[in-house]
Amino acid sequence: MSTYLVGDIQGCFDDLTQLLDQAGFNPARDELWLTGDLVARGPQSLETLRFVKSLGDRATTVLGNHDLHLLAVAEGIAKNKPKDKLQPLLDAPDRDELLHWLRHQPLLAEHPHHDFVMSHAGIPPQWDLSQSRDAAREVEQCLQSDRYLWLLENMYGNGPDTWQPTLHGIERYRYIINAFTRMRFCYPDGRLDMACKLAPAQIDHHELLPWFSLPRQAIGKTMIFGHWAALMGHQDEQVIGLDTGCVWGNSLTLLRWDDGTQFSHACPVHA
Repeated sequence: MSTYLVGDIQGCFDDLTQLLDQAGFNPARDELWLTGDLVARGPQSLETLRFVKSLGDRATTVLGNHDLHLLAVAEGIAKNKPKDKLQPLLDAPDRDELLHWLRHQPLLAEHPHHDFVMSHAGIPPQWDLSQSRDAAREVEQCLQSDRYLWLLENMYGNGPDTWQPTLHGIERYRYIINAFTRMRFCYPDGRLDMACKLAPAQIDHHELLPWFSLPRQAIGKTMIFGHWAALMGHQDEQVIGLDTGCVWGNSLTLLRWDDGTQFSHACPVHA
């Protein structure tokens, strides 16, 4: 059995299947871990959700910001933007089954045997692994409860930008959601910046640092993330970023954890 990790698909289903074929992925024996944002901007969000769901326990995905936004759109809480290309999914006869499945996916996932942990955007530097687990479970439990509509209605917003253990209610949940699904840059004191989406080399704001560059609490495992397409991938001793901008006409990246081999598939522009 091999373990494959793939960056943000965003509805680029044909690109995913071609990349999996290229790498020799076999769902009968292998497992696939996905960094979230399964949907939006690409043309085949419906097919992507159906495929990942069909893999059962051979697939593990975390929730991304586009996935959460889809849930809000489906409930009439957020606007369905044409550029997200979600209408076929929203019109599908199995939409409720797919969305129920999506709502029950985690914000943070740890491999039971390999030494990595995955979230869509990363892990803020103030949290160790235990704090990260606890924070993820708090929001997951709310999302899977009868309070999920309340959470979806109130999750939007850029504040609070600073973690405090005393945060409570929606402010606590919103910080956790933003950290796990939207984070890119932080200020040196750990405050989140929700505005800048560029690559670090493209900015002249010397106070902004990639979240993974700040001094941090020990995680003890490699952190796998997606979300930040402008990075075009990233790898150091602590983190691996797998989003290489498939939906923007760049590439989709797949990592075989067992031997470190990376596979790449060039993608047409979908967004």
